[in-house]
Amino acid sequence: MEDEKALLLQKLIDVVKEISEISNFKPRNCSSLAAIGSQVYMVLEREQIMNKFDNLSVHFEQAISKLSYDKFDISDEVKEQVELVNTQFGRAKERLEAPDLELYEYLLSTYNHSYDANTDPAVLRIICERLQLMDIETIKKESLALHEMEEFSNVTASASKGCSPHAGEKYTGRRSLVIPDDFRCSISLELMKDPVIISTGQTYERASIKKWLDAGHGTCPKTQQILSSTTLTPNHVLCSLISNWCEVNGVEPHKRSGQCRAASPCSSEGVELDTLICKLTSENFADQQFAAGELRRLAKYNSENRLFIAEAGAIPHLVSLLYVTDSRTQEHAVTALLNLSICGDNKGCIIASEAVPGILHVLKTGSMEARENAAATFFSLSVVDEYKVTIGASGAIPALVILLSEGSQRGKVDAATALFNLCIFQGNKGRAVRAGVVPKLMELLMEPGSEMADEALAIMAILASHPDGKAAIGSLNAVPFLVELIGIGSPRNRENAAAVLVHLCGADPQHLSEARSLGVINPLLYLVENGSERGKRKAAQLLELISYCTDHRERSRMESHSPPQGQSFPLHNL
Repeated sequence: MEDEKALLLQKLIDVVKEISEISNFKPRNCSSLAAIGSQVYMVLEREQIMNKFDNLSVHFEQAISKLSYDKFDISDEVKEQVELVNTQFGRAKERLEAPDLELYEYLLSTYNHSYDANTDPAVLRIICERLQLMDIETIKKESLALHEMEEFSNVTASASKGCSPHAGEKYTGRRSLVIPDDFRCSISLELMKDPVIISTGQTYERASIKKWLDAGHGTCPKTQQILSSTTLTPNHVLCSLISNWCEVNGVEPHKRSGQCRAASPCSSEGVELDTLICKLTSENFADQQFAAGELRRLAKYNSENRLFIAEAGAIPHLVSLLYVTDSRTQEHAVTALLNLSICGDNKGCIIASEAVPGILHVLKTGSMEARENAAATFFSLSVVDEYKVTIGASGAIPALVILLSEGSQRGKVDAATALFNLCIFQGNKGRAVRAGVVPKLMELLMEPGSEMADEALAIMAILASHPDGKAAIGSLNAVPFLVELIGIGSPRNRENAAAVLVHLCGADPQHLSEARSLGVINPLLYLVENGSERGKRKAAQLLELISYCTDHRERSRMESHSPPQGQSFPLHNL
């Protein structure tokens, strides 16, 4: 009986696995399918898809019908569910709708024509209306989905024949291998083998964009901007990145004339960087914006690119662009510096180029995204202790406090992390307090459902060690809220709240008495037993303060009731 049970279960598992392979499809009219995968592909492959589900329905129905419930220890409810599934499979075969043959014929005739065929606009309109492809975004998604379905179909066919796809064919040999969007040409949707940059800053496969230009188009296919020139500039850096990606993922790259070489300061990438740097210094605002944007993008990829860009001398020119009036160019420049600062070797070069005043200028006057990225740049640079001093002395802290109030959620986080880093240096703590950060931190802490509580309390824990910080926090009646956090806050907030209370209570016995009266002792005892090492240490310090204060008060009370030395209590006559 056990063998029979195992055999039936294994058969069910095999059938379910088959279903899972095509689980994104439904045995219904292909033209009414939801937008899962490519709708065009499903219409063209409708018969194969429907036949697969038809066969699987039969197999599943047969497998379930052979089950003997007596041999399984299952409830009546499960039996009813199994019978319901079996009935549904039987009905599914009867409910298959007739395929939309007209749409199929339209698609097939269009699909079989070449890329340059003059297709009847009326036919295209019918196809788009039936498949609800009525705007550029949905058409682009459908095009990408169709391309991926075709690739997968070719790979599956190759695998079934016992051969592997070649690099010149559709080459995504593993379903899980996804080509990064930046590596695809937005015209052909294929991995680029000869990427070139046009005047709008977009990158395309040379053959695809040349075909577009040769057809008489004078705009960028992606942005629809009018092209200022038809010059095609080789994107050597991207070519190198694509080659590296192919090597890592075991894909043989396409061969091209002038194959990209390994990246080095003297290679073709250096020539490309020289071109971009020349455009940074151009009097043409469009060239400046394009070059800054391209360097911003290139600096995102890896440490090699960041080093090459810095070694090519781009940083001083990017710093100059921090003061331009064009907000987009300014945003590109500060974000490029942010990306470059990720490389530790570049931080010193950025500081030496006197970037701090420029970054502060953007933090004060730039667009919101530029201000947020300026704050993030200060955070990145302030990892180096000596730069904490430089940035703090520049006047950046008040501007960061303003962003903490005015910024988006991301901007507030960027400002808070920069302030936290800067306030590790003792000299910056007073600057932050004088800039009015403490009331803002309390406001963030007390907001219902605040997403900034962790950051605000962490900064407050640092500021509490400064005399001005203690005074500012104590003046805001913070003790009740801190006691509450020690009892119900997250582990990190509990230890930070305890750290703040240690400083407040150590400086003012009234705060200590207030905390004790609010019932802080039991939460502190819990923190001593279950907190982090820092939390345990802070809780123990606070308990020690409470104990000392209690003992001192008791001694003072006893001494106040004791007779002066050398004097005895009067004895009454008995």
